[in-house]
Formats: sequence, C-alpha cells, structure tokens
Amino acid sequence: MIQNVLILVRQETVSAGNQIDRILKPIGEYIFELSQLYNALKERTVELILVAGDFPGASAATVRRLRLRSPLTDIWKIEMSRRPPDQTGESQIFDGRINLADGSEMIGRKIRQIILQKSLLKKFNMVGRSDKLKAVAETVERIAPTDISVLVIGPSGSGKELVARAIHENSSRSDKRFVEVNCGALAEGVLESELFGHEKGAFTGSVGKREGLFVQADGGSIFLDEIGETKPDMQVKLLRVLEDGYFYPVGSDKPVRSNVRVIAATNRDLNEAIREGTFRDDLYFRLGVIKINLLPLLERPEDILPLLCHFAAKEKLKGFSDGAIDLLLRYDWPGNVRQLRNFIARLGALHPGEEITITDVEQFIAEQGFSQRQLPVVTGHTPEDAGHELIYRALLSLGNEIRLLRDLITANLPSHPEVEPAGSASSSSPDAGTMQAMEKDLIANILQETGGNRKTAAKRLGIGERTLYRKLKRYNLS
Repeated sequence: MIQNVLILVRQETVSAGNQIDRILKPIGEYIFELSQLYNALKERTVELILVAGDFPGASAATVRRLRLRSPLTDIWKIEMSRRPPDQTGESQIFDGRINLADGSEMIGRKIRQIILQKSLLKKFNMVGRSDKLKAVAETVERIAPTDISVLVIGPSGSGKELVARAIHENSSRSDKRFVEVNCGALAEGVLESELFGHEKGAFTGSVGKREGLFVQADGGSIFLDEIGETKPDMQVKLLRVLEDGYFYPVGSDKPVRSNVRVIAATNRDLNEAIREGTFRDDLYFRLGVIKINLLPLLERPEDILPLLCHFAAKEKLKGFSDGAIDLLLRYDWPGNVRQLRNFIARLGALHPGEEITITDVEQFIAEQGFSQRQLPVVTGHTPEDAGHELIYRALLSLGNEIRLLRDLITANLPSHPEVEPAGSASSSSPDAGTMQAMEKDLIANILQETGGNRKTAAKRLGIGERTLYRKLKRYNLS
C-alpha cells in the first residue's frame, strides 16, 4: 500500500479478491463514505485521492469542497474501462485519470510518479498542483547536483528567484553563499563594480579596494536576475567569466578567478533581443544550456487555489467565502505569485484572523483597474505614436474593467440555467456588442500595423500572447 493515498469507492465494487480489489488494494486505503474522506483530510496529510467514476455524489461541487479542505492534494478519477475521451468538460474537474484496464503494474508506476512529483514540489518549496510546476520541479531535481549554468525564463513575479534558490540549496555548493543581484536595477558602471569589485582610486569616490559579488560567491552560486537588461559591453565580461572563471576588477590589470555557478533569469524574450542586436547570442547559448520556463498563473490556474490557501494560512486568515473564491479563481493575476502574495498579506494586516469576503476581492480588483488607468510614460516613440499607444492602453484597460464588472455582477446573480447572464459572449446587449466590436477593431488595426507579428501586437496591446491568441480565435481574426 502506498502511503497517503485514499481511494473513494463504493464498498460493493471491491468485494474481497475480485479483479478491481486486486488492482486497487496495493495502491491505497479504501474510503467508502464522503464523510470519512472529509474527516481523514482534517486529521492528516493526503497526497492523492482516487475517486471511482461510479461513486455517487462525486460531482464538481464535491471535488471543490475537497480542494478547499486540502488544496495541495491531487484528485484523480478512476475509470473502470476504456472509453472515448470525455467531451462534457468533466476532465477539467480532476487532475488526471487512472484506467483500471492498464493493469496493476502500470497503475502502480503512475501512482508512484505522482507521489514523487509532489514530494519534489514540497522539497523545493514550490506551492501548486499543475503539471507545468511539477515539470519544473523534476528539472531542478535533475540539474541541481551539476555545475551547469541555468537560465530561468518567466514573467515578473512568477517565482524565478525561488527556482534559483532551489537549484543552489540542492547542489554540492549549498554550504557556500547564494548571492543575488538585479542587473536591471543598476547602471552599467555600478553593475560592473558590484559584480567584479574595484581597486582604490578606480573612479571618483572609490576610497578603498572592494571585492565584488563574484568573489563573495566563490564556491557558491550567483543569481543574475534580469540578465536581459545588461549592455553588450557587460555581456562580453560575463561571457568571459562563464568561459574560464576569470575577470578584471574595475581599475585593475590583474585577473581574478572565482569558482561560481551562474544562474540567470529574465522576463524578456532574449531571442528577440538577439535579433534586435541588444543581447549577444554567444552569451545566450552559454547561459541557456539548461532553460527552465516558468509560466504565468494565467496559464497554470490549478496553482491559484493552493497559493491562496498557503499564503492565507501564513497570515492566519480564516479562509474564503464562496463568492471570494469564485472571483479569485477567475482573476487573471497579471502580477503572478507576487501580486497574489501581496494581496493576501495586505488582508492579513488589515483583517487578521478574519475570512476573506467577496467585498474584499471586489475592492482589490477595482483597485487593480484603477492603477491600470494611470497612463504610463511611453518611451522610444514619436509623440504621435506615443499618443496612439496611450489611447490603445486606455481602451484596453476600459475593456478589462467592463469584463471584471460583468464577472462581479454575474457572480452575485442567483443561478437560473434557463436565463443567460447579461454580458456573455452571445448577449445581444448593445453595450456588450459595441465593446466587443471596439476590441476587435483595435486588435485588427494593431495586427495590421505590426505586419501580423503577434508577439509585437501583444506587447502593443498590453496583453499576453496566449490572451491575444484567444481573442483572435474569438473574433475569427487568426
């Protein structure tokens, strides 16, 4: 029997010694009632719940209640026989499927793999359930013991530093220093001095010799965050360090050697930067021998609830109302894990020990919309182009606020299946149609101006590429 695996099944299905019992018994502990399952989740950690497809009451609502009680627990469905892929949307309820027709040996391997992946997430302090996050954890497990350079790619707030620390702390260098520096926060001259150190009198104000971060990290790891913001001259010097470990402190003609593992991170598309001539391809290839991609929360929604519950427990909050959870799970989280953590931290400070209500979430979403309305300064454009871009962003912000307002309204409406919520995609409301027409025209115009380049169009529109693809499909613009 595999520990911390519960099997929710009808008692009559697994009479002693029958075929189903022979397959399931070595996997986990039988549970025959939902009340037993809820009690078990209160008393101990459960890594995996297997739910028989014919178990009465195993609905989407039941699975949701289980997730709220134990958000890190995987919930998989047991299928008794092979059948065509589910087309009803039920597949979105469960984390995966176990088919008894695969036999006990194959099922056992699959269960052990699931448990191993979850243990890796715990080992690396990664909170979530998504396959994408599990793949990141498996990659960290394989590469941490090596000395190979790593490039972590992901949007701001997605947890790049967490991955870098996990690599260092599970390597042979873990007893040495982990030094981090934000390359985008420092001017080029200051960055060179920070990384490589300087001699006395190397520049105005250098009253003494200073060791740089590469020396301080000797024997350990250095994390170069926002590596894509470095200038070409600095990139040449970083490439030299990666090649042989040697560098020159500012103002010195004597090389210094440091034995450091380099872990870099970026939220930029470095391939595009290479095409633009702002990033060296040889440095990219040297850094990116191993690349780890961290996706935004929008593309791994399974991780939102575990993160919410994790940070709420840290802040000693009581939990969430149903309406609050509905809105939080539908929100896009453009600031990713950092934005989610800050939201929970704020409520922990303002309402310690209380439940997060739908009013709290509505206020939070409204504030995010308000902050987006503050028009940014657009650089690198002519005044006319900059003006057009500000107008585009304002229109998109307005569209997002209307969509969020629609979600807030529909979330509080009574459930009437025969009545279609106002503002849905098929609504005949003139306001909804006008807004969608405006958005469609705006996207079409931006695509035309960018020559059909979707990556550039998404940046101009201020949205992610995946979001743009969905909108292209919705408006039949692809």
